[in-house]
Amino acid sequence: MRLLTKIKKLHFQLFAFFAICVVTFASFSSLASAAQVTNRTLTIGSSVASASTSYAFTFTAPSVTIIKSASFTACTTASGACTTPSGFSVSSATLASQPSGFGSGTGWTVNTATAGSLRIVNSSNATAPSGSQSVTFNSVTNQSAANATFFVRITTYSDAAWTTAIDTGTVAASTAGQITVTASVDETVTFTLGGATVPLGTLTTSGTGSGTSSMTASTNANSGYSITVNGTTLTSGSNTIAALTSPTASTVNTAQFGINLVANTAPSVGTGVSGTGSGTAATGYNTANQFKFVSGDTVASATTPTNSNTFTTSYIANINGATAAGSYATQLTYIATTNF
Repeated sequence: MRLLTKIKKLHFQLFAFFAICVVTFASFSSLASAAQVTNRTLTIGSSVASASTSYAFTFTAPSVTIIKSASFTACTTASGACTTPSGFSVSSATLASQPSGFGSGTGWTVNTATAGSLRIVNSSNATAPSGSQSVTFNSVTNQSAANATFFVRITTYSDAAWTTAIDTGTVAASTAGQITVTASVDETVTFTLGGATVPLGTLTTSGTGSGTSSMTASTNANSGYSITVNGTTLTSGSNTIAALTSPTASTVNTAQFGINLVANTAPSVGTGVSGTGSGTAATGYNTANQFKFVSGDTVASATTPTNSNTFTTSYIANINGATAAGSYATQLTYIATTNF
């Protein structure tokens, strides 16, 4: 959707969002004798094809055997022979920090010698794993195909050569196209996505600019999913429209930027959650006529396996007489993470 708001020929852009939904599958057959890791998730920083981004893994190892190495191998299938997804690369990957829960909290290094496989090793580790295990890699290059599912096979090993498997598990992820939503501060507001245009009125000191986007989520994960919003407020150079850091009513002649996921009357924008699922809008974003925007906040979630829900995100923007002229823009990313 294209959000266009006109004030004295000013322009801003609001780049929309994409979701990363992660589900998990059974381990591949070649390691059928190993135990299954549980509570496994993969959170990818960006789902854009060919993007260089972070891969954050969490899981719980059922075995207490000391782990000296682990691998996270990207494949086009969940089991059987592994083919690396086209364009997927770990050649520049680094550890964001030392892994946790693997035993020793120091001494772990990353190994990228095997194409398509993120590997860590600590030959001197002498402590058994405890609690949940987590490790984050930076500078991983996504596969080049958009809107394509791929699988990451997780394996822990008792040796430092990635040979003797202890536990295994598989997670699935997908790249996605990026939706661009534009807006301009001018005499009228329109919000555009996929060619659909919605007139939003005039953004002035006496009127509120508003618009909506939608996202749909479902999962069969035991613990449901959570959706976060990430980004900055509307910005033009060093000038910004202030984001609402707590639920606040829309007030004309006051610089404001905020969102919620419910039906509102002031202004009249948005709808409630629809669908047969159990997903709900999160606290802070679930009250009519109260708007908020804090990057990293959870805006919607489900706590159990659920059918599909459609969430309508309502955006509001107000300005005051001191709002500087310029082209305002922000890019928001919605990330959905599931847990088994």
